[in-house]
Amino acid sequence: MAFVTLNGVSLAFGDRDILQDVNLNISQDTRAAIAGANGSGKTTFMRIIAGLIQPDRGSMTMQRGTRISYLPQSGLTHSGLTLMEEAEKAYDYYQTLLDRKEQIGHLLEQCQSSSKEAERLIEEDHDIQEHLLNSGYYDRKVVKEKVLLGLGFTRSDFDKHTEAFSGGWQMRIALAKILLENPDIMLLDEPTNYLDLEARVWLEDFINSYKGGVVVVSHDRSFLDSTVNEIYELFNGRMNRYKGNYTEYEARRSKELESLIDRYKQQQEEIARVEFFIRRFRYQATKAKQVQSRIKYLESLPRIEIPESLKKMHFSFPKPPHSGNDVLILSDVSKAYGDNHVINHLDFFANRGEKIVFVGKNGAGKSTLMRIIAGVDKDFTGSVRYGTDVKIEYFSQDFEATLNSQKTVLEEIEDNAPTDLIPQVRNLLGAFLFRGDDIYKSVSVLSGGEKNRIALLKMLLHPANLLVLDEPTNHLDINSKDILLEALKKYDGTVLFVSHDKYFIENLADRVLELGDGKATSYVGDYAYYLEKKAQQESAQTGISATQEKTTAQPKPVQLSREESKQRKRDLKKLERELEQVMADLDALEQEVSRLNDDMAKPENYSDGAKIKELKAQLDAAEAQLETKTARWEELEAAIAELQEN
Repeated sequence: MAFVTLNGVSLAFGDRDILQDVNLNISQDTRAAIAGANGSGKTTFMRIIAGLIQPDRGSMTMQRGTRISYLPQSGLTHSGLTLMEEAEKAYDYYQTLLDRKEQIGHLLEQCQSSSKEAERLIEEDHDIQEHLLNSGYYDRKVVKEKVLLGLGFTRSDFDKHTEAFSGGWQMRIALAKILLENPDIMLLDEPTNYLDLEARVWLEDFINSYKGGVVVVSHDRSFLDSTVNEIYELFNGRMNRYKGNYTEYEARRSKELESLIDRYKQQQEEIARVEFFIRRFRYQATKAKQVQSRIKYLESLPRIEIPESLKKMHFSFPKPPHSGNDVLILSDVSKAYGDNHVINHLDFFANRGEKIVFVGKNGAGKSTLMRIIAGVDKDFTGSVRYGTDVKIEYFSQDFEATLNSQKTVLEEIEDNAPTDLIPQVRNLLGAFLFRGDDIYKSVSVLSGGEKNRIALLKMLLHPANLLVLDEPTNHLDINSKDILLEALKKYDGTVLFVSHDKYFIENLADRVLELGDGKATSYVGDYAYYLEKKAQQESAQTGISATQEKTTAQPKPVQLSREESKQRKRDLKKLERELEQVMADLDALEQEVSRLNDDMAKPENYSDGAKIKELKAQLDAAEAQLETKTARWEELEAAIAELQEN
């Protein structure tokens, strides 16, 4: 069984310990998630396992031949090939095996006297053939189509050149190649970032039926609950294992953290008392000895640290200004990109206080509709009317483009804050986890999650009663998502949002607007209600299709003449006799192949180069005949079945 073992792995960046004496075993049975706050070292750890970073100390060993594939969070692009040609590159490893198999054939022909060498080559050839058969290599065309379609590509995409795909689709291509490589162990860093709900569900099913090991980093609670059975948490460079899915890990960890927080508060109170004593008596000669003693005490005190994940954002949306009950009305709205009609004659309304999620496959027009509602895209037909005193704030999926990378965090917020809020800017930044020197960081060096928090904070600076949110949870960790979710649930205004986070949708939406094929369907109910209705529709459609198929498949029998009936019986009997002969031939050929394999394994034969060459030629001929006879057997079975049905 393939495996990877890490022993005492440590790594530091400057004076910061990222990993300290980490031990971990990963096998083909592993279904694990790496958890921890942003910046705790999850991606770094994955890159060590992938062999892209060398640790400062410790070792990593693996079973010989173990194959590991790693998907980074972002940054992969493809060009120069069609989508299907790029997917074929996932099978480069197998081409190496085929080349080696051909080389073995030549070596066996030249092999004269070295019995051990011939035996080794025959065993290697057999192992390669078994590996190819079990890997699905010979069925790769079907597998490629299945994976690409599952991840949201269409058949019309197969012949497109990869450079025509956008950044999110480029990462889907990369994910498809990882899945097609069929490695012993997959390392997936945020694999769902660029997937819609349908593709996420498909990926969950794929992983659950996958025969290799999987280690994943993800901020999608539903995805983790569906795919993993153990969590490895990174905290202050240490790694702890928790058995169970993510929800079970959270429950267990929260109990541990309650005790940690109590001890942390007690220690902080003790530190405050000691520091007060030092400040109070620092300059009194009679207390100098006691002051020095307390200074040394503080310097040697092991500090209890709180996980960054507990330092949650603390915010609520400002009370929205009052608006009319009819917040938004869209009439006969259409939008096309060339011949692609993304939105077709859409009518839609939103009332005050509703929380409406837009769902549909990628390309269905969700973001386009968001831009139209927000007033960013004015190139459409139809009308968009806003209710009385409606004020909109729009969070774009491309939120990074709204940030000035040349400014510091503090400057970016101060420059966008109303005059009356400028005195509160530092407190607001603290609530969004930008504390101390963090506020002087350049926006350009922030992580995706930090930039997302800045964009959300900029939105809060301007009270609104209609929030239009396109993927607001992207790059946020699970705790930050939970805080945003609670703030939106308490918000009195109207929320229109797009999200690919199932948990977020389930707990926020009270209405669903489904987009697809240019059309829109409204479901007045939460996400569970929407799924129930979709299941009912699909069940009804399946019933209709089955009835139609039955009607089509059972036409009125054609009446045959007496002579035609006799001829059909004669043809059937002839085919059945041939089938019996072919089955007998197959039995004989299978026995012949088995005998030749046994003969090739005998020492007196594999030590004789000429003999082994002769046996291999006989084996190749027998296998070719076996393949031909098998094909004829399949043809006969089909022909007989057709005659019997008619």
